[in-house]
Amino acid sequence: MRIGISCYPTHGGSGVVASELGRHLAERGHEVAFISYATPLRLGELPPRVSFHEVEIERYPLLKNFPYTLALASKMVEVARMKDLQILHVHYAIPFGAAALLAKQIASERDLKVVTTLHGTDITLVGNNASFKPVTTLTIEKPDAVTAVSRYLERETRSQFGITRPIDVIYNFTDPRRYENEVPPCIPRKCHTDPATLIHISNFRPVKRIGDVIRIFARVCTKLDAELILVGDGPEAPVAEMLATQLGVRDKVTFLGVVDRVAPILKKADLLLLPSESESFGMVALEAMTSGVPVIASNIGGIPEVVEHGVGGYLASVGDVDQMTTDAVRLLSDCDLWESFSAAARKRAVEIFSYERIVPQYEAIYERLLSN
Repeated sequence: MRIGISCYPTHGGSGVVASELGRHLAERGHEVAFISYATPLRLGELPPRVSFHEVEIERYPLLKNFPYTLALASKMVEVARMKDLQILHVHYAIPFGAAALLAKQIASERDLKVVTTLHGTDITLVGNNASFKPVTTLTIEKPDAVTAVSRYLERETRSQFGITRPIDVIYNFTDPRRYENEVPPCIPRKCHTDPATLIHISNFRPVKRIGDVIRIFARVCTKLDAELILVGDGPEAPVAEMLATQLGVRDKVTFLGVVDRVAPILKKADLLLLPSESESFGMVALEAMTSGVPVIASNIGGIPEVVEHGVGGYLASVGDVDQMTTDAVRLLSDCDLWESFSAAARKRAVEIFSYERIVPQYEAIYERLLSN
């Protein structure tokens, strides 16, 4: 099959999943064309059967903002005709879903099939904004197929937009091979050594509750020797640094910024902190679990579908810093318990969320559309 993929080329979960999906589809013999304003962060060097097509961003004196959606739609049409694409698979309803539907109409001679994958904030934040809601509703109702990354997100989409059409739930996935050099398969890691290393990975938006990450860490430091690694960047990074200074733990916090490969960093971690107030799936939790790192997270959104409470991690109410601290200290203070959680976390990630299990589900949707 010949598939075009559009996504945000950033370190967010949607960009990670889209780029990994394209890579695995190419490994399985399909032709994949990425269409975006920059090469997806985790794509690296283009593997065989994968191409990248850049959407050029220009400036027009009469326009306050550049019409990226229109430029993207035009590029989709160009690439569809050049690469003889059969399917446009877009990750995020806006702007990619809207652009794909427009491209489908322009290139009507091709009978392009459009698949839209909903990742979360396109529904819970952007899509539910009054100014975007009519367009977002259209981008969910009109594609040939729609998928959501969790059962929670499917329910939320139906509730917020009154959607009745079929929505396939296909979980995000992980590639255990990326972590096997760090964590031998099916073998629990050795218990951590002092200091214990806690890690948080995100785009540092307010919804990630970076302040809670710092507060939990500061309280953990009163019980045991620990360090915190922060991966990513965003508007809350200065807030995190200021709070770490106020709480007297700044010298124990490392800001790494945006990185391409998180597996080597997770190799050093003992615990992932994810106290978000909203997560439609929790991709970083899955990546941590694949590396055998237990997770302390909020019991919210799609996270309970990923993290099994009391087995591979602990879940607590949003904002319950005390409970998350207690759970973190419990895990980090008991080597036998930590090793049990580490092994269980990796086992769940490999058995339920491996690319070998998930990618064929996307292929089945493509085949269903093309056969119709």
